[in-house]
Amino acid sequence: MRVVSLVPSLTEAVAVSARGLLVGVTDWCTHPAGLTAARIGGTKNPDVAAITALGPDLVIANEEENRAPDLDALRAAGLDVLVTEVRTLDQAFTELHRVLVDGCGLARPRWLDEAEAARAALPAPSGSPRPAAVPVWRRPWTVLGRDTFAGDLLTRLGVRNVYADHPERYPRVPLAELNASGAELIVLPDEPYRFGADDGPEAFPALPAALVDGRLLTWYGPSLAEAARVLPSALR
Repeated sequence: MRVVSLVPSLTEAVAVSARGLLVGVTDWCTHPAGLTAARIGGTKNPDVAAITALGPDLVIANEEENRAPDLDALRAAGLDVLVTEVRTLDQAFTELHRVLVDGCGLARPRWLDEAEAARAALPAPSGSPRPAAVPVWRRPWTVLGRDTFAGDLLTRLGVRNVYADHPERYPRVPLAELNASGAELIVLPDEPYRFGADDGPEAFPALPAALVDGRLLTWYGPSLAEAARVLPSALR
């Protein structure tokens, strides 16, 4: 089978399960190392002609990562496009099974069972989760809002996103408002914006900042088991 992945998380999931299936991946597909599949552009600007020329049996995409016009163009070219929706941790496991087993025709991989076991082993969230704000960009400051995979994962880890009820999924919030939001913690992932020790924490002088691996917070795939092990201590 020939597969093109337009989603870095799903690229990693397929590659770890059966690397030989991948014939095309995006420029943002960085895991696992050593991918030799053709690069077909970005998640938001894939080269439809290049993808079509690869003759894939399946293109895997995501309703948030990829634009509907690009997916429509791929379908119009006669390609089979599987579009995932991942806004919760439970959805991640359901959609990974759908991509790998139903879409790619693979046996359910062991790593997926191990990731589910790691999720199940997490302690139940406390009755008073720690309120936090989660910037994902600056200039302008943009945070996790409602209905996001990362927000749901944080909830499972005992952290309450103070913008979880915002009408937008990724609202732009002025810095002064962020500092007055009631958050007791600022969670700063290193992607999509590369927050670091010298770029981010200084904007929140009265709040502790947790610098976390963005892949563990926002990717759904083989990193899920590691996220369950690593993120709890990083968020203390």
